[in-house]
Amino acid sequence: MRFAMRATDPTLPRDYSRKHPSMNYRHAYHAGNFADVVKHVALVAILQHLRKKDTAFAVIDTHAGRGLYDLRSTEAVRTGESSRGIGRLGKLRNAPPALAAYLELVRATEPDCYPGSPLIVSRLLRSQDRLVAIEKQVDEAAALESALAPFLRARVVRGDGYGLLAGLLPPPEKRGLVLIDPPFESQGEFRDAARALARAHLRFATGLYLLWFPGKSANEADLLCGELLTGGIRKMVRLDIDVSPGRDAQDGALTSAGLLVVNPPFGFVDAMRSCFSLLDPLLALDPKQPSRSVVRVLAEE
Repeated sequence: MRFAMRATDPTLPRDYSRKHPSMNYRHAYHAGNFADVVKHVALVAILQHLRKKDTAFAVIDTHAGRGLYDLRSTEAVRTGESSRGIGRLGKLRNAPPALAAYLELVRATEPDCYPGSPLIVSRLLRSQDRLVAIEKQVDEAAALESALAPFLRARVVRGDGYGLLAGLLPPPEKRGLVLIDPPFESQGEFRDAARALARAHLRFATGLYLLWFPGKSANEADLLCGELLTGGIRKMVRLDIDVSPGRDAQDGALTSAGLLVVNPPFGFVDAMRSCFSLLDPLLALDPKQPSRSVVRVLAEE
């Protein structure tokens, strides 16, 4: 099955970010872009690790979104980001396990649609595992409930993911993953994300954590990492990808993003480096200049 992507109309006008600050971060505009590809490959790699043991695990998604995104929607077509992300991977073969499993999950989704994190997680849950997907926006939560309705082990909670997270930890299963994937539309989002992760780690120190962040501010990303390390986290990996290295972003477009993984599973670093070796040339904005990805171990006991 191919990844069917509509032809895109022109890029956003130069003043789009200023005129539509909130809509610019609505994920329907960005579903299936390069950042989604990298985030979801990492997510699948972690879930594959958790599935190696028969004991149950829980997944908590603090900013779940709507679960399923129509790549023919006005928002998706207007930015065309999916065509430069998942749309470039349709012919990829002989991929490492995490990347191959991710591509199969996308291919299994209905045509011209892209699965969000909660849908990807739900499809990888076993009968003993469960998902708590938190979404604050009313319309997004309603769409999420519809997307996850077939999955008995997935539960949607309407509310603030930051506020609800600590009360859900530690999970009864004593194993699990917390995904923190906020929109980063407020100036204090880096701080809020760091504090939420640090508080969660105090309650569930053995859990795995996956935090996504945009590459719009290298200084804020560095401060985020520093705050977590000084807060007592002893095992953490940082992944960064820049699809337009050496060039300034135009029209407010996102061209770099990163992930922090706390308590990364054994083999995760090597697995992601293998995936990046295939993804870097495919996700680059300029085919003549591959993306630049870096996987760094920031702390390791």
